[in-house]
Formats: sequence, C-alpha cells, structure tokens
Amino acid sequence: NPTGSLHLGHARGAAWGDSCARIMTKAGYDVTREYYVNDAGNQIANLALSLYARYAQALGHEKEIGQDGYLGKDIEEKGKELAEQYGDKYLEETPDHLDFFRKEGIRFELDKIKKDLDAYRVSFDVWTSEQKLRDDGAVSAVLEKLGEKGYTYEKDGALWFRTTEFGDDKDRVLRKQDGSLTYLVPDIAYHNDKYNRGFNELVDFFGADHHGYIPRLKASMAALGNDPDKLHVDIIQMVRLVSNGEEMKMSKRLGNATTIRELCDSVGVDAARYFFVQRALDSHLDFDVELAKKKSNENPVYYAQYAHARMCSILRQVPEWAMPETLERLTHEKEIDLMKTLQEYPKVVAETAKSRQVHKMCHYIQNLASKFHSFYNACKVNDPNDKDLTDQRLALVKAAQIVLADALNLIGVEAVESM
Repeated sequence: NPTGSLHLGHARGAAWGDSCARIMTKAGYDVTREYYVNDAGNQIANLALSLYARYAQALGHEKEIGQDGYLGKDIEEKGKELAEQYGDKYLEETPDHLDFFRKEGIRFELDKIKKDLDAYRVSFDVWTSEQKLRDDGAVSAVLEKLGEKGYTYEKDGALWFRTTEFGDDKDRVLRKQDGSLTYLVPDIAYHNDKYNRGFNELVDFFGADHHGYIPRLKASMAALGNDPDKLHVDIIQMVRLVSNGEEMKMSKRLGNATTIRELCDSVGVDAARYFFVQRALDSHLDFDVELAKKKSNENPVYYAQYAHARMCSILRQVPEWAMPETLERLTHEKEIDLMKTLQEYPKVVAETAKSRQVHKMCHYIQNLASKFHSFYNACKVNDPNDKDLTDQRLALVKAAQIVLADALNLIGVEAVESM
C-alpha cells in the first residue's frame, strides 16, 4: 500500500527480490521485475481522509484524523503544501473531493517510494496499479468467469468461492454482505493478468502474515484454468532492528517506523543490502545496527569489501604484468583452494537462481574472501626475482577480483576499490 515510506519489512523483501532478479538474469532467465501497487481499498481511503484532515487543519479548520488515520509528519507537511497551493478550493466535502486527496496522496507516497528504492539500488520494469485493474474491468471479469464455471455461490448475503474443491481448508468470501470485495478478488485478477501476459514462471514475495493466503491464490488460478505450479510464493519473515542489544519498536501508521532511507543513512546501502540477504528468507532476522557499522572483519560486508579492495591494491602495485599462458606453478594448497572456489562460481549462480536462496550467494562471497585472505597471507604475490610466478599469481588475483566484484553486484553491494 502506498500509504507511507518503505520500512524494514519492505527493505528485506526489496533487497531479496532485487538480488534474486539479478542472479536469475545472470543465470540466463528473462526476468521482468514488477511492483504491484495496492492503490485501492480501505487503507487508501484512510490515507485520503488523513491528507484531507491535514489540509483542512492547515487552513485553520478543526478536523479529526480518526483512529485509523495516518499520523506521520510527512502527511502533515503534504497537507500544508496543498493548502498553500490550492487555498480552500478542496475544502468543501463534495462527492468527488476525496478523489483529489486520494490521487495526491498516492502520487506523493509513490514518488517517495521510487526515490527510496532508487537510492537502495532497486529498480522495476513494470508498476501495476490495482485501481487500473478495477477500472479496466479485469476484477469484475474474473468474478464473472468464476461464476460461469460454477465455482461461486451465494450464502448469508455474500458471494463465496469454492476453494475447498482445490484443496483449501474452507471456502472463501469474494464479495461481502455490504457489497464490497475482499482483498482476494483484485489479487486474483492481478495474477490472472500475469498469466495472460504469457510468463512461464511467476514469483511472488509475501510478508509472513500472508502465509495462509497461498492455497486460495493457487486455487483461484487453477479455477481460472491457469497452471498453479507456475506460481511460486516465497514468504519473507519478520525483521527486528536491534541496537546495543535492544529492539527498536516500529509503527508505520504512527509515522515512527524505521524507513529504508533512515537505515541506509545510518549503516550505508551496502551493509543494509548485505545484512538483509545473508540469512534465509524464511528465518526471522535480527538486524544488528552496531555490527553493520563496524569497520572490522566481524562485519561480513566489510570483510568481503576489504578482500576486493586488497585485490585491487595488489593489482595497482604491479601495473606491468602479462597474462600467463598457464598457471602450472600455482601448486601451493592455498592457491589450489582459491582456484577451486573460483571454479564453483557458475554452479553457485545457477543453483541460487533455481532455488531463489539468495543467502547462498553471501555464503559464497564469505568463502571466497576467506580463501583469498588465506592465499595472500601464505603466498608472496609480487616477487621481483621471479616474474613468471608473479604473473601467474597476479592472474589468480585478477580472476578472484572479477568473480568477487560480480558476486557482490548480484546482491546489490558495491565492490569498492579502496578502503
């Protein structure tokens, strides 16, 4: 929902999803990155009401925001901005006046989201609007199709979907007694639209509270004649922000959630991205702010970047070297270990892309950095008295530098050349 800045839960999903897309692209998949904007429904209505209240307050009128309103400072500032720009033009409560605040609120919040994602090195090819799906008739079309196929029925004044016929534990409501649609209906329309666009595989990243949603979503795809096995849903477990051993509490509605931008300003984009993908997505994550800031080998992103910077430094110190025809003199056990680790990289990329287990790329990065540090400590790279061995060792350093930089890029982390 574009109702506020992206916070830590979004940060984990964004880092993971973007890394996943990068790795799959590297492995040869044709990847489309899509952001589904929930710009319809109750939360958007509350956003519009909140923005209207702040606008009215800025013009000197008493207006309650309400229990479900958004109390963040950004909405207050936007209300003042609209008051300065339009005066009392939208003060009168007409049937259409909230539509103005809905559109202004969505545009304001989406602009913030896009800027934050850009700074976070996350990009999307497609932005799909839930409201547009509704306006285009895609939502009513799937309701009609499910009805035609005999998968819906009326009970207690509501419209029900026979999801039990597809393995769900109970049937689900599509249209409530008051005539409003449940969240499931536009989601069915959205996923059906993705199938209609001809994709071979669909991957969704859902928050932990949506686990029970998967069977009914797959049931709806099967009911519409789509192959449910093409739809993959990965669950993003919760994140706790920890500082000095204490959990930092968050609330998006109250406007005091830690945002992606605040986290990146605090620990840097590299540490934020790395920490969010270093642990399996289905495990809870404690994000240690103090560790992420440390300039020591305890910090895994520092350890990996330091290895790359050291490789660059070695190569800068010997600018005149020739690529050797063989590496036959690299026989030390630490050299062999490093070469074996480099040889594993294509397999790691392929397997990580297939399983979408992005944290395995972090394991590889740490292993490669460790093997390089061990090699560097055991073998003298630049020996002025032995140019042939120096060239072979520099070729190994160059290979390690290329692979490490590529692996870091696949998780959106900069391969720095000096530290």
